Amino acid sequence: MALSLSPLPPGFIVPCLPTPSVGCKSGPAWVHEIKHDGYRLIARRTDDRVRLYTRRGFNWADRYPRIVEALRSLRVRSITIDGEAVWCSGDGRSDFDKLHSGAHDSHVFLYGFDLIELDGEDLRPAPLEERKGKLEKLLARGDGIRFSEHLDGDGATIFEHACKLGLEGIVSKRRDLPYRSSRCKAWIKIKNPASPAVLRIQDGTW
Repeated sequence: MALSLSPLPPGFIVPCLPTPSVGCKSGPAWVHEIKHDGYRLIARRTDDRVRLYTRRGFNWADRYPRIVEALRSLRVRSITIDGEAVWCSGDGRSDFDKLHSGAHDSHVFLYGFDLIELDGEDLRPAPLEERKGKLEKLLARGDGIRFSEHLDGDGATIFEHACKLGLEGIVSKRRDLPYRSSRCKAWIKIKNPASPAVLRIQDGTW
């Protein structure tokens, strides 16, 4: 007897997952973002209803009031943002242990790095640079949701600087391609081997 799979919750979109790599991308087709150490969320608002979906489709809207409030403050009818929920220290670096503890949920905010839908329009077919351009304008005064900046230039140089700052790594993305759910080679992640996230995997604590 075949097992029936539970349907996806309404409004949930399977996130685009970057492909791990040890080599950095370069050239005008690529942009590079800092990889934050947090929880991936698909943040969706329809009218006044807000849902914060995890990668597996669980709704965590009751956990992060700061993100919920920020979504409700946007002057839109509906919106879906792909991003990373983080807790950051005073120096701006994300702290996964503080986030994972649950004791600081009221201070968690979202780094928004992609705009999937806006006012009923599916933006996934549009190129990344167009989606990010729209998102940057929407989040110009954001606090609970902050725009995740990107950098042009040599990926290896940007990755080297990220490692020196003790950051988790970078995600390099094709600026000209649409949004694709599931694992995608148009998004490449390169992790700092000394980052807390990598060390957690190595010692079996995560």
